[in-house]
Amino acid sequence: MAPTYDIEHLLLAQPSTRTVAGVDEVGRGAWAGPVTVCAVVTDLSEPPAGLTDSKQLTPARRETVAAELLSWAAGIGFGEATHTEIDTVGMTEALRRAARRALEALPVRPDAVILDGSHDYIGAPWPVRLEVRGDAASISVAAASVLAKVRRDAQMAALGCAEYGFADNAGYPSPAHQEALARLGPTEHHRLSWSYLDDLPRWRHLRRHRDPAVSEGQVSLFG
Repeated sequence: MAPTYDIEHLLLAQPSTRTVAGVDEVGRGAWAGPVTVCAVVTDLSEPPAGLTDSKQLTPARRETVAAELLSWAAGIGFGEATHTEIDTVGMTEALRRAARRALEALPVRPDAVILDGSHDYIGAPWPVRLEVRGDAASISVAAASVLAKVRRDAQMAALGCAEYGFADNAGYPSPAHQEALARLGPTEHHRLSWSYLDDLPRWRHLRRHRDPAVSEGQVSLFG
């Protein structure tokens, strides 16, 4: 089913809410590159044809829809946390920083936020409505998911690193990426706190360990 404005209308029915932003992230599970968050505010008009959860669109279709969204949305904000930030403060804090940067980049401060997922990583003072599969349910969140994905994919492709296949896998652990890591080790763009390094004897010494208070421990995807 196509996303709708049902959640936006529900929030806008509250007297204190005049502007709602949809927020989504991409890059959380990647082994390299930043985590990217997009926030989108709309005027509740009909969205570009075919808008849905970015994962349901082909790369070519995502780019077409994203180009249309840039001129359609009433407000767009992007925020990122680098791989170095992720290594230093952990993913939850990195997501919080990226989301706040995205919200602060909007031309208008939203009174409510629809956040894709089941965990509020933004926090006060933003009033957050959590929505599992929000990118499939809410037009604002779907727009954010497409824009975030297209932006980060382009950034990862621009890094080069052909042996690692960033242009195809965007830093996620594809077979080609895993093989290059085992053979060549991590690049300057890799997250060195991720546990994949524990499975690479030649490169294990590069693993960074965060304070347990902020570390979230990544599940090994090797073996």
